[in-house]
Amino acid sequence: SLTAGTLFARTHLPLRIWFLAIYLLTQHKNGISALSLRRQLGVNANTAWLIKHKLMQTMIERDDTKPLAGIVQLDDAYWGGERHGGSTGRGSPGKTPFVAAVQITAQGFPMAMRMDVVPGFRKTALAQWAQRHLAPGTA
Repeated sequence: SLTAGTLFARTHLPLRIWFLAIYLLTQHKNGISALSLRRQLGVNANTAWLIKHKLMQTMIERDDTKPLAGIVQLDDAYWGGERHGGSTGRGSPGKTPFVAAVQITAQGFPMAMRMDVVPGFRKTALAQWAQRHLAPGTA
């Protein structure tokens, strides 16, 4: 069938419902709840939740295979809050280092973004991250 090997394989829902769900997910700036999706698609809550999560997972997988290219702004940071009685500041125990990168247009508008946990901010760790996630010739 035409849907074999796609997100729509083995679905019992009409493709019209799937396409409407895609439209609704992409048109809401702050996202759409499964409850709202359920009301607008006319399906039950479990079906709406499943549709939403399958579409979100597909978007994540698509973005993971595409390296950032062109002009990319990069920053490093730590996740994790302050612990009472412990040390504070960058690199304190319990904080997770990560890299945030944003691909921008020549006018400075964001096009794509990725955030990844890294083992640290040493030159070798960042070079490995860049090799995996940035296209050759990226500025």
